[in-house]
Amino acid sequence: MNIAIVGATGNVGRKILEVLENKKLPIKELFLVASSKSAGQKVKFNSKEYKVLNLETFDFSKVQITFFAAGGKISEKFVPKAAQYSKVIDNSSFYRMDPHVPLIVPQVNPESIKNLKKNIIANPNCSTAQLVLALKPLHDLFIIKRVVVSTYQSVSGGGKAPMDELIDQTQIYLKNYLNHNYPENRLKKIQSKNFTKQIAFNVIPHIGLFSEDGYTEEELKVVNETKKILDPKIELTVTCVRIPVLVSHSESVNIEFKKSFTLKKVKNLLSKAKGCKVYDLRENGGYITPIEAEGKNETYISRIREDKTKKNCLNLWIVSDNLLRGAALNAVEIAELLIKNKLYGK
Repeated sequence: MNIAIVGATGNVGRKILEVLENKKLPIKELFLVASSKSAGQKVKFNSKEYKVLNLETFDFSKVQITFFAAGGKISEKFVPKAAQYSKVIDNSSFYRMDPHVPLIVPQVNPESIKNLKKNIIANPNCSTAQLVLALKPLHDLFIIKRVVVSTYQSVSGGGKAPMDELIDQTQIYLKNYLNHNYPENRLKKIQSKNFTKQIAFNVIPHIGLFSEDGYTEEELKVVNETKKILDPKIELTVTCVRIPVLVSHSESVNIEFKKSFTLKKVKNLLSKAKGCKVYDLRENGGYITPIEAEGKNETYISRIREDKTKKNCLNLWIVSDNLLRGAALNAVEIAELLIKNKLYGK
């Protein structure tokens, strides 16, 4: 089959290429597509060099599966064109809450692939993807009533420019620090283009636009997407925080169940869950941090413990590579699901 990647030169697009190199999808022809700004660039895949094609003039009738990894505005304009000829796997948020578009994490709700009405499948938010992987096996047995989530999200969730800015700000801050500048002077010399405040040596409790009720766009994404993927009856409240880490998102999660549980049963369920890996040693270093999750396919679960303030409540620490597990890998696994069910093409 023929496959196209729109946004092939971006963070997620390049990561999709890496995943495809390690998978055995029956690719006959591969088309790398991007904006006119990136068109003409050369990108390697499986030791072969590909020329990046211009999205404005690309003929989607050539392909059976198209990955979109270029943001919501691009998806809004070009996904309908691509969906006339191919199955589209969209990494943006534009179609996620469309009732006629399935929102899929293959290990959680693969059956939703049958509800394909527009030739479009949405890939969830990276924070949602790792969260539902951990919640699914627990919900199946104990029935989740309520979830409280605080996310600690790396800057790569915003693209390459925020990553570059974190590195630049860190260098400037350290240089000023070594020159014994006072704190107020160190701050004045650091400008933020991709963040509302300085990100180096700081945390920002704000990702996405604010809504009237005080929640941010990112927080509402996690709430609404989790309900759509898992169960609309689950109550969720989320706080999303941007932290000065390049790759991997972390989540502190408190779960209230309708049924009682044992920690032994919880660990057993999570250890067997597809896409999850338990690392919970209750000792110094007996947990996974963002830097250890980078480049790994698994969603790691640590700090598993009962909440002793309320009945049937559990605490978890969840960490995953947001570019890989939370985006590119999930997208490619959706493609594998399409192929398995022979649903590719028009």
